[in-house]
Amino acid sequence: MATQLRVLVADDHATVRQGLKLLIDSQSDMTVIGEASDGHGVLERANALRPDVVIMDISMPGMNGLVATRLLRDAQPHPAIVALTRHEDDTYLRELVQAGASGYVLKQSAPAEFLRAIRAVAAGGIYLDPAMTPAVADGLLDRDRTTSRPASTPISKRESDVLRLIAVGYSNKEVAAQLRISVKTVEVHKANAMRKLGLTGRVDVIRYAVLQGWLYDT
Repeated sequence: MATQLRVLVADDHATVRQGLKLLIDSQSDMTVIGEASDGHGVLERANALRPDVVIMDISMPGMNGLVATRLLRDAQPHPAIVALTRHEDDTYLRELVQAGASGYVLKQSAPAEFLRAIRAVAAGGIYLDPAMTPAVADGLLDRDRTTSRPASTPISKRESDVLRLIAVGYSNKEVAAQLRISVKTVEVHKANAMRKLGLTGRVDVIRYAVLQGWLYDT
């Protein structure tokens, strides 16, 4: 029998990991060799086990999947990484594929898509869930490009609080109500934070939030 693909599963929900393990182990050409519940665990297990493929959840506590993908790719050219998430926003996807993921599958997709992704990336290819937009596919195929990022200045706690709430979708008025400050003060903190961090729009704010681990599945 041909050698099985060795898969490491990373997700902070034990029930999700168990479901993925049952699905993968039911295939004759692949097997789960380890599990991790956060980004630090992924790096440790990948270093010890040397899997062929890592299934990487984006929204994990401590160190999220985006940061873990970057660090894993910097440390090892192998394994191939399949990002697994329920996020369909282009910004998440572009960041992950540029960080080094070779596949991206939505949790709400059929199990067959997930299995196709594992086989595709293990063979050296790339795989995007069919639900992804053409713009995201362009980002994946263009992942070797470099993006210039201006040097950033540390932001204050209040600026961070404002930016965090803006990033997850609250309006200026809603942020003001939550933090018990005026809308004008929110606008000032938001503008100052974006200037210090070199952010120019909503997409940049979301990208920063992803890197900070602020955006999690609910």
